Amino acid sequence: MNFAALALAVATPAAAAPADDLKALLADHYAWTLRESPTFASSVGVRNYDTELGDPSLAAEDRRAAQATIFLKRLDAIPDAGLTTADRTNKAILRRMLAETVEGNRFGQRMILFTSYSSPWQGMAGMGERLNFRGKQDYANYLTRLEKLPGLNDTWLAITERAVKEGYAQPCVSMGGVEGAIRGVVTVDVTASRFYAPFAKTRPRDATDTEWVALQRRAKTVIGDRVSPAYTKAADYIRTRYMPACAKVASVSAQPGGKDYYRFAVRQQTTTDLDPDAIHQIGLKEVARIRDEMERVARTAGFATREAFVAELRTNQKYYAKTPDELLAAASHVAKVIDGKMPTLFNRLPRLPYGVRAIPAETAEGTTTAYYSQGSPQNRIAGTYYVNTSKLDQRPLWELPSLTAHEAVPGHHMQIALQQELDLPPLRTGLAHFTAFTEGWALYAETLGNEMGLYDTPERKMGRLSYDMWRACRLVVDTGIHAEGWTKEQAVQFMLDNTALSAANIDAEVNRYIAWPGQALGYKLGELKILELRRKAEAALGAKFDLAAFNDAVLEQGSVPLDVLDAHVTAWIAGKMNAS
Repeated sequence: MNFAALALAVATPAAAAPADDLKALLADHYAWTLRESPTFASSVGVRNYDTELGDPSLAAEDRRAAQATIFLKRLDAIPDAGLTTADRTNKAILRRMLAETVEGNRFGQRMILFTSYSSPWQGMAGMGERLNFRGKQDYANYLTRLEKLPGLNDTWLAITERAVKEGYAQPCVSMGGVEGAIRGVVTVDVTASRFYAPFAKTRPRDATDTEWVALQRRAKTVIGDRVSPAYTKAADYIRTRYMPACAKVASVSAQPGGKDYYRFAVRQQTTTDLDPDAIHQIGLKEVARIRDEMERVARTAGFATREAFVAELRTNQKYYAKTPDELLAAASHVAKVIDGKMPTLFNRLPRLPYGVRAIPAETAEGTTTAYYSQGSPQNRIAGTYYVNTSKLDQRPLWELPSLTAHEAVPGHHMQIALQQELDLPPLRTGLAHFTAFTEGWALYAETLGNEMGLYDTPERKMGRLSYDMWRACRLVVDTGIHAEGWTKEQAVQFMLDNTALSAANIDAEVNRYIAWPGQALGYKLGELKILELRRKAEAALGAKFDLAAFNDAVLEQGSVPLDVLDAHVTAWIAGKMNAS
């Protein structure tokens, strides 16, 4: 026996298995993410950073990109041999996310911090709605965060000023509502502020009356003396400095490095290698297909043309709510009708519920018709379906079935709440949100309204088709603006000509495409992939096809790139065929 070799083997630890290396890397990456994103950490129940807001500076972005590069090297050193299929999926998703962090940090567009749709100021104003206040320390921690907000505000403004000087200002045509959205957060009565909302609740059990009054007094001081002046400063900056320097051309391609950035944004948002021209053509083909369907519905409704029916839908006031409460009640009713039909479409439903609320008034007039805000099982916070109750004459009731299916269930709430419950690494349950999947699923969810009988009148059928046309038009309009040289006026006219959306919705949507290049492309491309896979499953399984089982299969990995989805569903189909 070679005793020297035996002694050496005992003294030298065995090399870690690839699966163990990947597990360790996933844990290190998630812990790093929690440190770098303290408000995200709080939202998933990690309390270590509850007094921190994070560092949004460009130096910090560079540091994060450098760390992502280090993680990438570790990841690429792990061989696929020895990894399970699930491990390989985890590896592929982490690699995509890290690579996009590194690549995205190279573009000057990283300095564009806000769009017509969202901003860090709005995100911060809603922070109190995403946290769970269980005891007096939670309120104190929240106030410590608010005390740091003026410094954060100065960093945002410094980055934005550099962006302006280097040619990365947002286009003028899409920025009209930004100042108002920031200034609208400031209230004369501090207790009416969104920042004060947590203190309007019942006193926490572990606080005495004296302690609670002291916390409320401190909140009024912090909001009135620190937060509100910071927001006023930001709004003044937008009005006096930013708007005079805003870009005169709508396309991101007119910015330095803009063409390359747009190609990056397209890849990131669609998780495909399709170029803008190919996407533009897919959009035109979809627009033609949906127009034919709209023509048939219009004739069924007794109108000679699609245009005549659309004109009726846009102008007849019987289709519009008279008050915000009426619109919210109608949306809530549709939501409950859908809730009752969900077990027919899925074998597994999420435990977390959702509610219906109005979009905050300061952003409502310039934003989209509705959106979803995810909840937190760890913090006992439900998801929220936000409905726009401004400009009521632009919010038709016949849109509500499609809108609700998209934003609530079986759309965003269904998919995201289920993802939060999956037995997967936190990378997959809390961090991975790929637009093409997440929005593609929500658009596919609108098609499930056919199985649920939601589109039971010509008006609702046209509403469904209008929403489908809306997302098809996005493929044409987004690429038209950023790759084909279209103006905003051209984009608006294309939407007016092809959808049944109101003028206000179209204007807000086009502003969004201008200000957020590429994001709108994921919806239709994701939906087309899911529908393609459904047709593939139906053809392969025939009478054995089970829609609920298929829907479960699409959702059971959480949000994934479209190529990962394709591989997973294809394997699921093969498994079903073998079982048969």
